Amino acid sequence: MTPVELYDTTLRDGSQAEGVTFSVEDKIRIVHELDVLGIHYIEGGYPGSNPKDIEFFQHIKDHELKIGQVVPFGSTRHPDVTPDEDANLIALLDTGLPTVTIFGKSWNLHAEFVLRVSPEKNLEMIEDSVRFLTEHGRTVIYDAEHFFDGYKADRDYALETLRVAAAGGAQRLVLCDTNGGTLPLEIYTIVQDVRSNFDTPLGIHTHNDAGVAVAGSLIAIQAGVSHVQGTFNSYGERCGNANLSTVIPNLKLKMGIDCIDDEQLARLTYVSRVISELANLAHDERQPYVGRAAFAHKGGMHIDAVRKNRLTFEHIEPERVGNEQRILISEQAGRSAILMKLERELPGLDKKSPEAMQVFDALKEAERNGYQYEGAEASFQLLTHKTLKRYQPSFDLLGFRVIIEKFHDHSMRSEATIKVRETNGVIKHTAADGDGPVNALDSALRKALEQFYPELQEVYLTDFKVRVLDSRAGTAARVRVLIEASDGEETWGTVGVSENIIQACWEALADSLEYKLFKERSGRRMERRLK
Repeated sequence: MTPVELYDTTLRDGSQAEGVTFSVEDKIRIVHELDVLGIHYIEGGYPGSNPKDIEFFQHIKDHELKIGQVVPFGSTRHPDVTPDEDANLIALLDTGLPTVTIFGKSWNLHAEFVLRVSPEKNLEMIEDSVRFLTEHGRTVIYDAEHFFDGYKADRDYALETLRVAAAGGAQRLVLCDTNGGTLPLEIYTIVQDVRSNFDTPLGIHTHNDAGVAVAGSLIAIQAGVSHVQGTFNSYGERCGNANLSTVIPNLKLKMGIDCIDDEQLARLTYVSRVISELANLAHDERQPYVGRAAFAHKGGMHIDAVRKNRLTFEHIEPERVGNEQRILISEQAGRSAILMKLERELPGLDKKSPEAMQVFDALKEAERNGYQYEGAEASFQLLTHKTLKRYQPSFDLLGFRVIIEKFHDHSMRSEATIKVRETNGVIKHTAADGDGPVNALDSALRKALEQFYPELQEVYLTDFKVRVLDSRAGTAARVRVLIEASDGEETWGTVGVSENIIQACWEALADSLEYKLFKERSGRRMERRLK
């Protein structure tokens, strides 16, 4: 098939999503990540619209990229000025970047009611705006906004908007499903018609309002489009844009289009997570390919099947996109799940071995007490090693106290004191304030342990959840606390259960730090074995 250009608009269209914002430093970091990934065009924003985007374009010129081109975005000229007087077009030129993208109206409804110009005037604005930029040496990507709605309302006029853009010198004609309501087969038919009328390379830009943005993008490529636009993690206005985290592996692994190489593809999950981190949003773990749940198996029969042959319930090898297979430990999992977890530590173990039975029984007993390890695999790993007597705690709790005070001005203070003993017998007694009792307890524990284990400074909390297990018990109900922590390289979950919420939090907090130390010790043992 024809090679496909990848065009990312996370920094412009994606930043228009509710709750998404990027600093200038964030945008520069994302540009470099997308460049290493192999994205051909990286849309940076509106260079004349706000101080942050102006600053971004001033700085990005000093950054050398290997593959990607940073592209400024703007619109056709204002109806009341000529192109050389239009501040928007001048700002595009002032970036000094060789490729620019502008959008124009394809739907006569928008020309009449949004721009308040005649259909003929709209055509004039499109053509002379594109020509002005091309005459100043720029390669122009023309985004035909609302093209599919415009085509369905008046096919001839929509096609005419493309003709004048091409006449002005546009190098790409991008068909936009701006309202996100066009179904894939409609897109296929319309793209084929457009392709039969134009030699200029075509692009596709879809939104997800009908839930088919990725499907619409892929079918447009099957119809002959050679340029696809989208955002990472589907960020964008309303329901978002076509998700490049899904589009890219579908192109490469399903359609045989080598839009990026294998090494770049293996960075896909990492880049998806970096962008969600910089957007300050929780990563959508149910995304295809890059979500933690994408290759997670919970049902006992499924787990048994993938243990025998991964192809039974995995459509690709997760490592190809930088993801990994996960076996979820729950009441629905059988001994096969536990066995898969143990195989790395105890090669040759079978389902009926005493060790497997020990872990299986410990799991069932913990679940009866309200523990759930589906999102707390670090706690399960610690439980396994404790059960098999293969675990040496890094510290022992000798006791803690948490004080919560409320003052007459309605302010509150939380203080925790804690006493722990390190493996060499050294006892530390520390205290710390916090925003709340859990934060105070966490701070006091770290204050004590970081003197022995400075690597704990790398650990930070990424998520915290509390669930009431039996609401009928009211305030005396048992609660389950789930904590997600990260050290910047790996993310892990831990769990605690108790009728006392502070005790449940302690269990989850202690496990989160213990797991980091356990992981470090295991890594050092592996290094010694390799030497």
